[in-house]
This record gives sequence, structure tokens and C-alpha cells, in this order.
Amino acid sequence: MSREVLETAYRDAGCGEIDASWVGREVRIAGWVHRRRDLGGLFFVDLRDRSGLLQLSFGPDRADAATLERVAELNPEDVLQATGVVARRPEGAVNPDMATGAVEIHVTGLERLAVSEPLPILVYRPPDEELPSEELRLQHRVLDLRRPEMQRNLRVRHRVTNAVRASLTEQGFIEVETPLLTRQTPEGARDYIVPSRVHRGRFYALPQSPQLYKQLLMVAGLDRYFQIAKCLRDEDLRADRQPEFTQIDVEMSFVREDDVFRAAERMFQRVWKEALEETLELPFRRMTHAEALERFGTDKPDLRIPWELADFTPALTGLGFGIFDGTASAGGRVRGLVVKGGAALSRARIEHYDGRARQAGARGALWLRRNDDGWSGPPAKVIGEETGRVLEGEFGVEPGDLVFLVAGNDAESSTALDVLRREVAVEVDAVRAKGGHWLWITEFPLFERDADTGLPVPAQHAFTMPVDPDPERIREDPLSVTARAYDIVYDGIEFASGSLRCHLPDVQRAILAATGLGSDEIERRFGFLLEAFRYGVPPHGGFAVGLDRVVAVIVGTPSIRDVIAFPKTTAARGLLEQSPSIIDPAELAELGIRVETSRSD
Repeated sequence: MSREVLETAYRDAGCGEIDASWVGREVRIAGWVHRRRDLGGLFFVDLRDRSGLLQLSFGPDRADAATLERVAELNPEDVLQATGVVARRPEGAVNPDMATGAVEIHVTGLERLAVSEPLPILVYRPPDEELPSEELRLQHRVLDLRRPEMQRNLRVRHRVTNAVRASLTEQGFIEVETPLLTRQTPEGARDYIVPSRVHRGRFYALPQSPQLYKQLLMVAGLDRYFQIAKCLRDEDLRADRQPEFTQIDVEMSFVREDDVFRAAERMFQRVWKEALEETLELPFRRMTHAEALERFGTDKPDLRIPWELADFTPALTGLGFGIFDGTASAGGRVRGLVVKGGAALSRARIEHYDGRARQAGARGALWLRRNDDGWSGPPAKVIGEETGRVLEGEFGVEPGDLVFLVAGNDAESSTALDVLRREVAVEVDAVRAKGGHWLWITEFPLFERDADTGLPVPAQHAFTMPVDPDPERIREDPLSVTARAYDIVYDGIEFASGSLRCHLPDVQRAILAATGLGSDEIERRFGFLLEAFRYGVPPHGGFAVGLDRVVAVIVGTPSIRDVIAFPKTTAARGLLEQSPSIIDPAELAELGIRVETSRSD
């Protein structure tokens, strides 16, 4: 940060910008009282602003009695302007933990610009003191944001967005803003609805993403578009979800997958260089969706964990173990995971993971332990010498290892073994310390079966180009269709999702019809898109990145609420401004709305 940035009528520089080169200069400085110390007539105040901390020193040799009296009355978070001379700290008083720890200001003049009342939460706290509850910090978010950690997070977010803009601009993209008041389109979550006062009985929807608008921009000939877009989804929340979130939205014309991949990789390379001073090696590794599920049980594999899933069906069926034989005869498989060094897990911990497999939808997890003197575990009774040699030779099972086995269909075993792989790896410290594994997952299914209705629903969204763009196949067997869709996964976290878009009107209609929409409904909801498609649509595609999630990973926090200035709680409430709020009945009447509440409300 250049020193000119924070220079104003109140100050010559930011607190964190004063260093030894300023020694002997008279300066004005301004900020908040971070901490005050009284050493018997000699006072020290740590003054804080966005740029950092600076120690102010007050003594009777340079400050009058009135000034010292005002210092003694200072509260935490009072706002001050101080005038004084920059001096080196005495030998032995240098603070290596402060960027400005070699200097201090010998204060000759002090003005209290604002008085702080007693604080509901403290900004300064000793390093070993725990933070207040998150609910209390969100309620007093303005104070929470004064903490250096939170200021650092928002500065990193700023650097990330700047790097995104710089990289995409260099690659020929232009930034275009799309509407926030739009119409309902099915994108997998519930929309937030806004009533129209002018058109009574009609409603806008807040966008879950700019998906259709960015496709229309490609039809309009913009060729390369991006936007740092605010998106809104009315869905159940978790640590990495918010009702409103920020998306890096990108679209390109006349492209195939490789073109999109290069643009995204160059963007992330710039972000990592600016935010972490790390150089990413390009291109990123690629893996199909089917391969990821087979090898890791998930489309978001964490490659820091060295273990892969294996198919034990040929080795462990036909031996007389009923569960395995019954699964195979029903068309299922016995899949498993070799936990290196896992034999040290107690029986109680093994049973815990059996329970976790059940919670994940499987019928449980059986286990085999390889001891120095043989095998133990429920299937051990059918493990003869020949089978033991197969387990050791083909699957690498050694003395001291543990094998978790899940019998069932692939969906059940994949989900359960993914849970076991991630959680057991943490417990036995098998996650490689060095991360940074980037991966493209490609060729997703176009549709998946809805768990409640059994009907096909888009695996990502309904505007993705199929690998085989045959309308008849889409109508007759939608669940067999593969999409030209892709994700970026970083150490088991989905960073980005995208696809080549369907630019063929008849194929797009078939995709929408496969979701259960009739022709009239398709026209009502998407007529504006299909109308534009009548006039020449270039092949196009793009991706969207969850900005909040990326920044959270960069700064090392598990919750995206730590990198959003004013987030909502997991109950979708804004505790600072007390939202959502009750609207005056007169205003609702003007909108033609009547609210019906239950007795419990």
C-alpha cells in the first residue's frame, strides 16, 4: 500500500505505514484506541487503523498535564488524532510481533475525535482468549470487523477480485452487469420473490445466477463476458452456504472445453499469485465423473489422501460369506478401502465408522484387520491362504492395515466409502500436509433421479450441451445422457462449475421437456431465450466460481461467513440489522399482499 493512499487532512499516513525511515519527523496520526497501558505516569496507547498498529508514547517531558489527564480517561475504541515525533523505541522495548514495533510516536498533541461507550464485545483480546460466540459477533458485526483478522480477510477478498478482473480483462473479457429483478426460472433451489407495486399480482424473482442473461449476451455477440455477480437462493444453509453469495461468472463464445479450461486456469493462476504468492502449475489434472466415483466415491475427491477405493467383489465372493455373496447375486458389488496403519484403531472406533456408513445410506461397513498372525474381523472366517495372498498382492494389504468393506449398489457404497475415506484419513493423520491439488472433473451426467419423485432433474442445470445431442434419446432415456459439464475441485472442495451450453433449440426443448415441463410451460418460462435462439447462436460455454468459498480457503477459515462483511446466520437472519423484518400492513396492502400467520407465529 502506498503511503499516499491513507493521507488525509487528519493524518499523514496510516498507523501501519510508519517505520524507521520516519524517525525524527513530526507526524499526524489517527485511529482507534486498541489498548492503553499506564506505567505510573507514563502512558502507552496502541492506535489502530486499517493499515495496522502503532504505539503512542505519552510522558511528562513532552505532554502537558491536561493531555496526560485525557489519556488516563481514554476508553477502548475511542477515536483519536495524535501529533508527535517518530522515535526509535528504547533498546529492549522493540516489539517483533508488530510491523511498526521498532518505532513509536512521542505525542505532543492529542484530540479525542469520538468517544466509545462500553463495548458489548472486545476488539482487543489477549492471544489465548477465545472469541465471543458467533451469534454475538454477528449482532455486533461492526466491532467484529475491526478485528485485524477480519480486516485481513476482506483485504484478501479485495485482492482476489482485483486479480480476477485483471486476468479476465487481459484475456479479452468485458464486465457486464445483469438484472437483479428478473423472472422465475428453475435452477434447483427456491427463488426469492419480489412483488411488483406497479403490476399488482405479478412478481419478480431474484436471480439464482446470471445463467440465461450471460447466454443471451453470447447470442448478442459480446463474445467474452464476466461479472462479479450477487446471487440469491432460498435454500437450507450450511457453513459454506448463504442466501446471498458472490459468484465469479464467466461466459465465452466459439469455444470447446479446452478453451474454457485455459481461461479458468489462467484466472486462478493470477489469483493464487496475487493472494498467496504461489505459482500454480498448468494445466490442471483432468478426471471423468465416472472415474472419480469409481476411484474415490465422490465427484469432489481430496487428492491429499493417498487411498483409493477398490472393487473386492471377485476376491471376496464365492467364499461362503452370505452378505457378500447375496450382494453379488443381486447385481451389487463389494467395494472397500485399505486404511494403511488402520489396525491400530480400537474396536469402538471401528464400530463408530460402521455407524457413519449407515448414516451415509449404506447397510454398514464390515472390516478386516491384518495382524502379524493373520486376519480378524467378521469376514475373517472365510479368508483362506489363497484369498489372503490376493488381498496382499492385488490390494496391498500389509500387517497393521485395516480394510473397510461396503456391500451394496454403487450409489450406496460410493457415498459411504467417501465419508469413511475422508474421516478416517483425518483420524489416522493420513492427509498429506502439502495441499494444492487442482482437478477438473468432466463428463457429468446430464440428469439425475430426484430422490423424492423419481423423475429426472438436471444434474447441474437445464442449459448444458449433451455429449450426444440427440433429442429423441433425451426424451426416451434422459438418465443415460452424458453432459459436456465440468467442475474445478481443489483439495476436495468444489471451486467452480460450468459447461458448454446447449445452443441447439430443438435439443434445448427436449432437455426442458425431460424435466417434466409441457410445451406451454416451456414457452411461458423460457420463450425469451428460445426466441433469441432463432437468430443464430454461437457455440458457447463458461463457468462460475464461488468467490466466498475461494477466499475462505485462501485465508484458512472453514466458514464463508468469515469472509463476507455482513453475512446471514444459518437461519438466514441478519442479526446486525435484524432482518427479515415485519412490513407495515399498509405497505403490504399497496402491493396487494395479505400475510396469513399461524397461531404459533
